[in-house]
This record gives sequence, structure tokens and C-alpha cells, in this order.
Amino acid sequence: MIKWKGILWSVHPLFVIIMLGSVMTGYFAELITLFLLVLVHEIGHVIVARGYGWTIKEVKLLPFGGVVEVEEAGGVPAKEEAIVAIAGPLQNVWMGLAAWGCGQLGIWDLAWAEYVWKANLMIGLFNLLPIHPLDGGKLLQAALSYTVNYYKMLIWSTRVSLFFSVLMIIVSLLPWLVYKDGIQLNLLIVGIFLVMTNWTYYRNVPYLFYRFLMYRERITLQALRLGHIASPIIVSGKQSIISVARLFQRERYHLIYMVESHSKEVRVLPEQKIVEGCLSENNPNRAVSELFS
Repeated sequence: MIKWKGILWSVHPLFVIIMLGSVMTGYFAELITLFLLVLVHEIGHVIVARGYGWTIKEVKLLPFGGVVEVEEAGGVPAKEEAIVAIAGPLQNVWMGLAAWGCGQLGIWDLAWAEYVWKANLMIGLFNLLPIHPLDGGKLLQAALSYTVNYYKMLIWSTRVSLFFSVLMIIVSLLPWLVYKDGIQLNLLIVGIFLVMTNWTYYRNVPYLFYRFLMYRERITLQALRLGHIASPIIVSGKQSIISVARLFQRERYHLIYMVESHSKEVRVLPEQKIVEGCLSENNPNRAVSELFS
């Protein structure tokens, strides 16, 4: 674990296990190559993220990619998140093409060049799977942000991630289940890791949602600066404050209209009042109507 350019760089224990296995089996050169490919992949994320002004806290390297932890998680635009996510696999594209070119030009041994471009292909495609925290999982979250509210995005992206993670475990066991052959151990280990990661992520959805609310001020300032049209949310006074907050969409500023069936009066709240109602020490499950008293 080292700190460089203000970023904490670390290697996940799962990578250490695979490193030890590679040393024991004599695949040390392949391991170093894999490490460098993953490192360049993550540097691609870091460069683009910093270009957008994100504050990067830690980069954790995994055998198939890595995890970039940013201060603004939950508060960045979906478009930026998608571009930062795709920046990693794009590094594997140019590295794979360069390796293939080196093999064709005779600069590298053909067998070694084939290994390197295939490793880049594997890392790039694997990271595009719709599983959190892979790049494909972040692309899925960015896409869902344009169709559903932020809370549903968290729930559904995690469910999709869990589904594909379990499917990965099943695929790793298929040789043993069908042909009574050996299991694909590396795929099994990664699949179990992703299931555990996403189950923890799913349980932390309430915390992740509150982190999203803490960054709503950025949306407010952007709406005021650019003159965006507010998106209305129509609620009844009996709805809880937290249930209204869960209707917030990622990059829209909301005005909350409280309508009662027995009254012709319509009351309006800016979304900041809902955010304050959730983040204050008072009960966020109390009725929205209490914010008017």
C-alpha cells in the first residue's frame, strides 16, 4: 500500500492470493504482465476522473481490474461516470492492438504477443460485464439513472449484479456438474468475491442513498446557474419524507407539490426541505405535511 499523487494505491488480498499461486506454478512473468495491464487500466480511470475534477481517495487493484474510490460518489453526473468507466477498457484496446502489432512486426515473439493481446481482451471484456464494481456495472448504473430514480437505480443495479455474479459461479462449476471434470477455480473465486461484494453493497443501499442526498446541493447550484426547469414531484401530505426523497432523480432539481384529496390548496416545497428533513436529527419517516407546520 503506497500513497502517490495524493491517492492511496493498494492491492486487494484476492490479487495477492493469485500472485502467490502464480509464483508457485512458475507463471511469474505472466503475473507481472497482468499486474501492469491492470495498473494501466486503472490509470485510465484516474486520468479521466481527475480531468473532471473528482477527488480520488483510493485505487485498489484486483486481478481483473480495480476499484477507484472517489469522494464525490453519488454526486457526479451519470455522463461523467460513464465516460470514466469506459476509460479503463479503452486502455486495454490500445494495449491489445500494440501487442498484436509488435507480434506482427517481429518485435515480440508471436506467442508472447498473443498472450498479451488476449489478456487485454479478457480484462477489457470482463470489466464490461454488468456487475458492480466492474466498469460494466457503473455503465449500467449510469444508464439506469436516465430512466428511474436514484434509489431504484441502486436497488436494481445491485440485483442485476448479484444475478450475474451467481451466474458466474454456476458457469465455473459447469465442467464438474456436466462432465465430472475440474472446476474453473479462478472464475469461482472471482464469482464468490463479486457475490459477497454485491450482497454487502445491497445491504448498504440506505447509506449509499443518504450519501447521494448529501451531494444534492451540487444539483441545486447547477440548476440555479444554468436556469434548469425544475421537475415536479406530486405527493400527499401523509407520505413520509424519506419516501419522497427516494423519488429524486440523479441530475434533476425537484419541486415537491403536496396535494390533498379533500382540499383544493396545493403547497410547494423546494427539494432542499426534503433533504434537510432526511439529514436532520428528526425522524425521516414523519409525514411531509409536518414540514409546513
